[in-house]
Amino acid sequence: MAEIVLGVGTSHTPMLNTEAHEWRLFEELDRQRAHRHTDGRPATYGDLLAVAPASMRDEIAPERLARRHGEAMAAMDRLHEAIAAAALDALIVVGDDQKELFHDDHMPSVLVYRGETIANVPNRAGNLGVGDLKRPEWARRASARYYEERETRLYPVHAGLANHLVRALVDAEFDVACANALPAGQGEGHAFGFVHKRILRDTTVPIVPVFLNTYYPPNQPSPRRCYRLGQAIRAAVERYPEGLRVGVVASGGLSHFTVDEQLDGAVIRALKEKDAVSLQSLPRERLESGNSEMRNWICAAGALEGLALGWVQYCPGYRSPAGTGTGMCFALWT
Repeated sequence: MAEIVLGVGTSHTPMLNTEAHEWRLFEELDRQRAHRHTDGRPATYGDLLAVAPASMRDEIAPERLARRHGEAMAAMDRLHEAIAAAALDALIVVGDDQKELFHDDHMPSVLVYRGETIANVPNRAGNLGVGDLKRPEWARRASARYYEERETRLYPVHAGLANHLVRALVDAEFDVACANALPAGQGEGHAFGFVHKRILRDTTVPIVPVFLNTYYPPNQPSPRRCYRLGQAIRAAVERYPEGLRVGVVASGGLSHFTVDEQLDGAVIRALKEKDAVSLQSLPRERLESGNSEMRNWICAAGALEGLALGWVQYCPGYRSPAGTGTGMCFALWT
């Protein structure tokens, strides 16, 4: 029987692909993208700037940015070391797709990838996250770090476990989509590329990609559905006939593109205390835009009920006077 022995949570913002002094450069992009107030109402950059506290200037002082950048890099190192030490046979990665592979003509709510390998293609999404906006060179370099530099690489997938998950989830009455290949010339999206390139690095572990449509109406899974999906994944793993050591990764989050420390704190508390009711009851209007990636953590929490959240590093990554940025979070369940 297989067993889930490790849980990992990681933000995957392009801020983690840049140096500390480059974080302030994101203001150029933030001025052009759509935002939301912390209560979920749509907002412009100007709207956020008008209500931002004066203390926000301190949050984006160079020394504060340098400290938080250092904390985030050290946290990523800790995640890498934990996975390397866990001797895993498979790693289930729960992530989202921002119209990198799936579009309005086919947008699955939940999809399990079951091919033998998954491709990572060099810099396939240089404009990630800003629609058709042409990104400056520094931002394109940040996006490129999700992907291979020169040649496509095929990363191993634990197809046996993936096929088992599909069958088990259908039996549990989850109408999951599945795919055994990607479109010709396409590769994994940033949520999965980040895990390969920035967390696993030189550690080779077969993954099982689980895609959630966190971003795009009308078929985003509810927080309750995400948590129960995680529970069903755990039950399926425990019925797998081989004695595998399995890890689960939540890739994405927490709050962005407006940093919401109150919401992030509530989610972290619920994760620590295994407060499934609070996680399943998060208001859907506060889980839009970048905040929507919290669904990946909710799903992972359901799968990791048998482990304790023993370590969390939270870095409120402010990057502009308007309070834009990412609530970066890193966590380990053991």
